[in-house]
Parts: sequence; C-alpha cells; structure tokens
Amino acid sequence: MKKINVITLGCAKNRVDSEHLSAQLAAAGYEVVFDSDRTDAKTVVINTCGFIGDAKQESIDTILNAVAAKNAGRIERLFVIGCLSERYAGELRAEIPEVDDYFGARNFAEVVSALGVASRSELGTERLLSTPAHYAYLKIAEGCNWKCGYCAIPLIRGPHVSVPMEKVVEEAEKLAANGVKELIVIAQDTTYYGLDLYGRRRLAELLERLCRIDGIEWIRLHYAYPTGFPDDVIEVMAREPKICKYLDIPFQHISDAQLSAMKRRHTKAEAYALIGKLRRAMPEMALRTTLMVGYPNETEADFEELKQFVRDVRFERLGVFAYSEEEGTYSAEKLRDNVPQEVKERRVDELMMLQNGISLQHNIDRVGRTERVLIDSRQGDYYIGRSQYDSPEVDQEILIPADGIRLRRGHFYDVAITAAEEYDLYGEVKRK
Repeated sequence: MKKINVITLGCAKNRVDSEHLSAQLAAAGYEVVFDSDRTDAKTVVINTCGFIGDAKQESIDTILNAVAAKNAGRIERLFVIGCLSERYAGELRAEIPEVDDYFGARNFAEVVSALGVASRSELGTERLLSTPAHYAYLKIAEGCNWKCGYCAIPLIRGPHVSVPMEKVVEEAEKLAANGVKELIVIAQDTTYYGLDLYGRRRLAELLERLCRIDGIEWIRLHYAYPTGFPDDVIEVMAREPKICKYLDIPFQHISDAQLSAMKRRHTKAEAYALIGKLRRAMPEMALRTTLMVGYPNETEADFEELKQFVRDVRFERLGVFAYSEEEGTYSAEKLRDNVPQEVKERRVDELMMLQNGISLQHNIDRVGRTERVLIDSRQGDYYIGRSQYDSPEVDQEILIPADGIRLRRGHFYDVAITAAEEYDLYGEVKRK
C-alpha cells in the first residue's frame, strides 16, 4: 500500500482540512500517517500556517527539513499546501524549488489530483481523524468578513462562507458513528454562521441539531466574535446539557482607542455588557479569551485598561500574544509598528503573571468538587483528563494517579479534585 505523511501546522481549522484531504487519499488506497518524522512514507504533504511571524517561520523550517530529507533520499515527493503557500506561492517556488508543487488553502481538488487521485465529491463529509478517536473539530464555515486591522485571514481564506447545515450535521453524524463523543465547533467566527446562506445567524439552530445526535456527549464552542453575539446562542448554551459551559471568545483588547484602531467593531462597554450577560446566564461558565499587546500606538494607559479588564473579568483561560505586522493588512499599510519589541514582551509577561494568579485561584476553588472528566491519554504515572471547562491542546488538564486503577481513553469518570496548581488539577476517580 502507498504511504503518505500529512504534516499539519497552525490552527484546528487546518487540521480539519488535512483530515478531509486524508479521507480522499485513504479512499484511493493510500495509507496515511500524520505528523510523523519516523515514517518510511515516500510522499509528504505539509499543510502550512501563514497567520503570524512565528507560525510562518515554523512552516518554513518544516519545509526546509523535508527538503533536506528529500535531498538525502529519504522521501521522493514533497507537496506544500495551506495558508503560507496561499499567500506566498510565488516566493516559495523561487526560494525553495525542491518542493514538487505548492497549493493554496482553498484548492484541495488540485492537491488530490497531483497525488494521482480523482477527487470524489461524495466523500465531502468524510474525515480521517488525526485527533484521538473520541473528539473531533467540526468546521462550520470558512473565511471571515470582519477585516480586523491586524488580521491576514480574509486575505488568505477569503470572505465568510458557511457550510450548509445539512452537510455539517451529516459530517457530525458520521463522526459520532465512528466513536467521537466531543465535538469542538470551529470557524473563524462561529457566531456569524448562516448569515450568508440563510440571511440570518443560525448557530443556535445548528447547536440544537448537533445536540440531538446520538453518541455526542459534549459540544464545545470556539472562536466566537463578540460583535453581534446572538442572544439565542446564549439561551441554547444555558439550556442544553450537552453543550459545555465553555466559550472561546477572543476580545483582543478593551481600550476603546485600541479597539477602534484594530477595527474590532465593538466598544469597551459592549464587551463588559456581553460578559455580564454570559455570566448571568451561565454562572459556572469558563471563558477563554485571547489578548493582543503592542498594537500600533498602544499607550501605557491603554495597557493599564487591559490589565484592569483581566482583573475585572477573571477569565478562566487566557492567552496573550504580541502584535506582529502582516503584509497587506490595514495596520501594516496605514499604521506604524511603533511599540518597541521589548515593551511588547514586557506587556505579555505582565499579563501572564497576572493571569497566573487568577488561574491558580480558580483552580483552588475547584478543590473538593466532583467533576465529570473525559480521559484523553495516559502519560507516565498519570491518566490525563479534562472537564467540560477545558478544551484539548490549549487548556489545562486533570491528572489522575494511575497506580492501582485502569481507566479507558475516551470514557467519562466522576473525579474528585484533590489538588491544584496554576495550570493543572489533580484528582481521584470516585468509586461507585
């Protein structure tokens, strides 16, 4: 059997693309392995990220490592796809000609054809999972219409295009039939879902339909844009027991001056009002956000507002990154990157130090509680699990001593939380 190694970089949306591509390849007789540097696969496909500087550098380094393997005779064919090659295909062809071909982020039929496979439309909802078998990402839309000042995604992925609801549900049903218990709903903006197809936002209806799928026990919502957040989504999240009381909602900043400069389409007052509405509807909800520091003209006063925002809201999960200029974006063309790099790094560190204390206190407050935990893996002396308040790969974990017990990956257990650290919890399975 032919073997192919598919390497995926960047976000979960890229992972879903790779899994759809891999299903086409598997149906044509390929044996697909994921992200392996120990395989004897003679064909390699690298799905790249082109979002920010560090991600682009990781993609380039991965390509160069594969080129070295090709030059050494360990692999025979090398293809590069995804966001980096969508933006820089011409430059990449000139600089790294050893790659057999480059393809963008939206032309997978051409990739399949280059690999000697006829693209089959009837496999459009098929996936070959690269995650553990009990959870999967479910991409409900492509692209974005917001055009935030710093963001290259609309340039790479194009405008927002929702996946028809019937197709999303069909894909979710197939995932459930194959043993998936947790769906992580993703898009560049999940709350925009349906507006282009149906003339109105229909995320709430989609969530209700996903809740009715047998076998699905958790549904988790990521990447919700704050502007125009639909009230019916809040109502469905509060009412449906299958929907995790968890929301990933990137606010990026809170200073009105910075929000305006970023073209974020909402104000400080509206952000606080939305958070209040969410907390009132679901007091136990875990909120995850992403913040950016060092955007052009960010002052110390702007940064102090941001720190106060973190103190006020006390996010359960928080990530911070420093602004980096991206070609073609509003901020790159119209603004000057005038915050020194050392100031950006200091602000990242200050916010994360502040969040460390908040996260520790949140975790201490959970000690003594019994929570429903999904087991992801075993690592050394511990089983690794998550509660509904934690998403895989990006959030904290619950460590359960493995001595004397046997737990099954992909199964749920009642776990008593016994100890807390800043970004991990410890627990013991409750005996029935």
